[in-house]
Order: sequence, then C-alpha cells, then structure tokens
Amino acid sequence: MRSINFIGGEKGGVGKSVVARALAQYFIDHGRPFTGFDTDRSHTSFLRFYADYAAPVVVDNYEGLDLVASVFEDSGDEDEGPHSVIVDLAAQTAQPVARWIGDADVMALMEEMNVAVNFWHVADAGADSVALLQNLVDTYRAGPNYFVVKNRGRGSDFSQLDASTALADAVALGARVITLPELHETSMRKIDRANASFWAAANVRTGPSALGMMERQRVKTWLKAVYGAFDTLPV
Repeated sequence: MRSINFIGGEKGGVGKSVVARALAQYFIDHGRPFTGFDTDRSHTSFLRFYADYAAPVVVDNYEGLDLVASVFEDSGDEDEGPHSVIVDLAAQTAQPVARWIGDADVMALMEEMNVAVNFWHVADAGADSVALLQNLVDTYRAGPNYFVVKNRGRGSDFSQLDASTALADAVALGARVITLPELHETSMRKIDRANASFWAAANVRTGPSALGMMERQRVKTWLKAVYGAFDTLPV
C-alpha cells in the first residue's frame, strides 16, 4: 500500500527531522520510490540532507498542503511513480494540518486512493510529548495509523509516556510503538555539519567531512537498529 507519512511531534528538538531522514534512507535502501516535503522554513533539515528527494512546502495555506496529496494523483497508477510521501512537519504545524485534513476529508480521499495515512509522533522523555500525543489522538481518533517513536537521542526514561493515558489511548487505536536508538553525539554533529545523508555518513571514506572508520561503523550499526524498528511498521 502507498502511504503518506507525517513525521511530527509538534514541539521542536524532539528529533522529527532525524526520523524523516532515517525513513528516507530506509526507502532508498529498500528501493521504495517516495517524495519528501520539508515544512520547516528556518532550518529545512530534511531538504538539506536529501535535496534530490525533498521539496519545501508551506503549511500555512491549503495550496501548499494540496501539493502533498496531489503526488498520488500525479503518479497515476499505484504501481507507478512515488508510492510514498514523507512530510517532515515543523514545530507547531498540527493545527493547520488538522484544518486541511478536516475541511477536505483527506482521510476519506486517501482511503479511496488506497493510500495509508501514518502519523509519526516523535517523543522525547518530557511531559510535553505525552500531552501532545493525547492531542494528536483526540484530533484524529480512528482515522490514521499512529507510530509512536521513543527517541533515545532525546532522553532515556520514558516511564511517564509508558504509564500515560495518551499512550494507552493510542495503543487502543492500533498504535505501534518503536524505539529510535541514540547515535553517538559527536558522529551526529559531524553528519549534520557536513549536510551528509546517512548513506554518505556510513560509506564515504575520503574528503574533509568523511567520518573515521569506527564512526562509520557506529552509523551502520545505528541504521541497522533503526531499520529493524521500521521493519515492524506497515510502511
């Protein structure tokens, strides 16, 4: 099934763009065609690292968001063209996205087109992520698929999330919960500074931005763990 993947979490700094970039690399390495959209006007993190696959989109108006859905019409038959869309949602974009989905009944349209709608909630270990997950579930209820991502790069104690009504409500609606392992901080900083894809970080051996042998090995090991988590999801 084709899918549209909204990578969110609503607050800044939880690692939304890292998940979007990892999912993009996952699709590339598995030969899965996709189109990416970056909604962050200030940082454009997704666009920086996967410029060949992503385009900027403005979520403040319906015309921008319409571009996201129109990919599936433009691709024609579901066996041709992009099978998936990745939308890297900037912080505080939940309301305009919800208005767009509600006003056009996007859920029904995507179901008609045989496109799964996946909401990825990237969470750190704080209370805000729990409250924002509850808002997400209360907004859409049984409409989309929910993927809750515990980002170990943004915290280690997720007991508050685990014990929350928000997570219980999400799981009752079929939510899948995965853990994103932490990548060594120094390696991640080097990758970000070089605007490198995760493939380049793991494989490029020469040049001023190349990682050392052990750093490349850590990226490969991290990607393997991330891919293992993604393999459990219906993406």
